[in-house]
Amino acid sequence: MGADNYAKFKNDRGVGEIRIGVKEFKCAGASAPQDHPHIYLEMGAADSILCPYCATLFRHDPQLGPREADPPDSLFWDAREA
Repeated sequence: MGADNYAKFKNDRGVGEIRIGVKEFKCAGASAPQDHPHIYLEMGAADSILCPYCATLFRHDPQLGPREADPPDSLFWDAREA
């Protein structure tokens, strides 16, 4: 991924919850031009966190890999960062 090496997720579908395989990541909100500032979020000891911009609930799922999400199209790929 990008130079900071954090997975980035988006919520184009507008689902209430996205399950992810990491506890530290960036949220983009949605694809441009509907995105919000791409912010770093960290769950810490919790198993979920709510994005303060788009109100997406991200839940850690240890059965998912670090570059996996449910729904799968929630993983954000930015060609400039590849």
